[in-house]
Amino acid sequence: MSQFPSKIYILTALAAASCKTSTPPQQTVQQEAAPVIEIGAEKISLDDFQESYSKNKYAEDSTRVLSPSEYLNLYTDLKIKVLQAKQDGKDTTTDYREEIASYHDQLAKNFLVDKALVEKLTEEAYDRLKQEVRASHILIAVSEDAAPADTLEAYRAAVTLRGRLEEGSDFGDMAARFSKDPAARTNKGDLGYFTAFQTLYPLESAAYALPVGRVSQPVRTRAGYHLIKVTDKRANRGTVQVAHIMVQLDTTAATDQKNSAKTKIDEAYKRLQDGASWEEVVDTYSDDRQSKRNKGLLPPFGTGQMVPQIEEAAFALTRVNAYSKPVLTMYGWHIVRLVEKKSLEPFAVMAPMLRKKVVTDSRGKMLEQAATKRLREKYTVQENADQWAAVSVLGDSSIKTGRWDYMRAVTSDWSAVSLFRIGDKSYDARSFLDFVKRKQQPKPADAAPAVIFRRYYLDYVAESLTDYEKEHLEENNPEFRSLMKEIREGVLLSQMMEEHVWQRSLADSAGQLSHYEKNRDKYRFPERAKGLVIAAPDTQTVSAIRRTLAQSPYRLETKTREILFAPGKTETGKEHMEALTDLLIVLQKNPEYVVEVAGYRAADEPEAASSGRIRSVVRYLNSRNIPIIRIIEKDYGSFRQASDPARNRRVGFQFYSPSKSDVEKAYNAGGENTVMIREGYFSKENPLVSRFKWQAGQQNVSDGSMAYWADITTIEPSRLKTFQEARGSVVNDYQKELEKQWVSGLQKKFPVKVNEIELEKVKR
Repeated sequence: MSQFPSKIYILTALAAASCKTSTPPQQTVQQEAAPVIEIGAEKISLDDFQESYSKNKYAEDSTRVLSPSEYLNLYTDLKIKVLQAKQDGKDTTTDYREEIASYHDQLAKNFLVDKALVEKLTEEAYDRLKQEVRASHILIAVSEDAAPADTLEAYRAAVTLRGRLEEGSDFGDMAARFSKDPAARTNKGDLGYFTAFQTLYPLESAAYALPVGRVSQPVRTRAGYHLIKVTDKRANRGTVQVAHIMVQLDTTAATDQKNSAKTKIDEAYKRLQDGASWEEVVDTYSDDRQSKRNKGLLPPFGTGQMVPQIEEAAFALTRVNAYSKPVLTMYGWHIVRLVEKKSLEPFAVMAPMLRKKVVTDSRGKMLEQAATKRLREKYTVQENADQWAAVSVLGDSSIKTGRWDYMRAVTSDWSAVSLFRIGDKSYDARSFLDFVKRKQQPKPADAAPAVIFRRYYLDYVAESLTDYEKEHLEENNPEFRSLMKEIREGVLLSQMMEEHVWQRSLADSAGQLSHYEKNRDKYRFPERAKGLVIAAPDTQTVSAIRRTLAQSPYRLETKTREILFAPGKTETGKEHMEALTDLLIVLQKNPEYVVEVAGYRAADEPEAASSGRIRSVVRYLNSRNIPIIRIIEKDYGSFRQASDPARNRRVGFQFYSPSKSDVEKAYNAGGENTVMIREGYFSKENPLVSRFKWQAGQQNVSDGSMAYWADITTIEPSRLKTFQEARGSVVNDYQKELEKQWVSGLQKKFPVKVNEIELEKVKR
């Protein structure tokens, strides 16, 4: 493999600042500081070298700081490579320019954000996260693109409605009668408890600003005007993580299905009360195929992030491993078990995540508006009102459907019409009209074409300002200019290294072999142990893994949902497709997996029923390109009768794999990655084997937190590596040799002169 050099190949240098001194008005003398380095015709200022040294002065292992003299050689070697790249014209190619343009656009985004405002919103969000608010709302619907008269009418209606509320009308009744929120008829406008980022920013701000019991002034969102009433405030309850057992139940299920689900969840609850392990009950009863693989574990959640019934049951639990009584939700019955509770984390921990949320949630619109305002103040936007008047009439009613096309009705040369100027750049009407065609989307029925068209125009001006700022960012921002210089030189260096070192080293097999023969003693294996090592949280898990690995293919702790058949039925149907799709996905994602398809029948069914069910599943898998060699068929007939009669007509699935890596993945499916299975050669320094005696045989050790088992088959003495065994190291060393030869030639072509007096001024 080719190796990209370390950080020393990425140079940074700010543009040199001239030192100017003033003399009497009659004459001005400009004095240029002496360069610290001259490379060919290029002069490197002290500022440039100081900037690069400050960023790259640490040695590759970061254990010590290079002196300016030590760094000088690295710096000049890199500079002469860049000079050669420019002499070869690599900075003029289309590919190079496109790559730099891509970096420019990507990096510019960070410099266009108002970081002070982001920080302010981040701190505000954290303060709000300390508190949870319960509020209700009434929505007077009017789209953001409605005609001014319609918008005013909606606002007046909201004000009138607020007056009635202030006079004593019940908020819930008024919400059920007048709110255009579809849920208001049933929840009477109640939004439940929420905190920062869980509703639109204007609604969130109004709720946090209001005292309990008060009704807000009309709050504008894209949907219309809202009246907010805060009904409660409480301290943040933090986050909770639970595991659950779920018995699935559709809300439209028949009575017998509802009774069956209730019986099943009650049976699971009784098993827990009788002392059965949580893991056993989850495996037997839960229908949640995703969480079932991880003992029912659900992701952590806070207020407003989970189904209300589960949320309340979870936060009501006060002791880890305590579990709730059966809880009914729209998805079915659940038993919830507390795994962990956490209070709100410190600001320093949450700040990075909050900053990302601030930029991407509904606050993002506020940031965009602030950026546009700042850029309008920075750059003069000269708008042509007459030209806009001529263009604005093109916004006909078709723009409401998202199918507007100015070319259908107009043949004018809009590219010659200037709508506005930013600085020295003119923006024509044709570009704006193309922008509208590209951005248009269907709008609500009450939207007015003129308002829609004007909004697109303002969006186009805002986008143009942003683009103009990007184009001039290097001129106006020294930090960005320095970064782009670093990127340009880094790309050129990469291209030169690819051409003169990396590609040559990989293609020159004769050169690799020659280098190996000259340096054979350098490529040597140390004394090594060959064997198998298992690490797990406890000795029981280690023993279980050893039993699993005793016979290949290995039985995995990975399962998918079984499928149930109606009495006498053997063909798969639509009701089985979800479970079969899950099975197929597992097999597709894990190409080494083999699946055992186990068929069962009730005692009163024909003997062929179980084998027919197996064949039906196998046909499905074969039709989805799962070959027969990856399927094991097991017909259990009427043996192993289940307590639930319906399960006697099932097909179950068990996965196997010949890969020890798959066994490790199955044991780590919960995401904890506490199990390790490693097979091969180990040096004495390897931490997995350093705790064992250096001898062949089986050994067990434990350090209190982890248990380890090793089966060392042989201890091999140190020996020379063959060329194939050493090839990776040989290629790396050969690259260094080629680079040294290449740089030696460049040094003759680009002589380096160092001003020792200036070099002494470099600050460490």
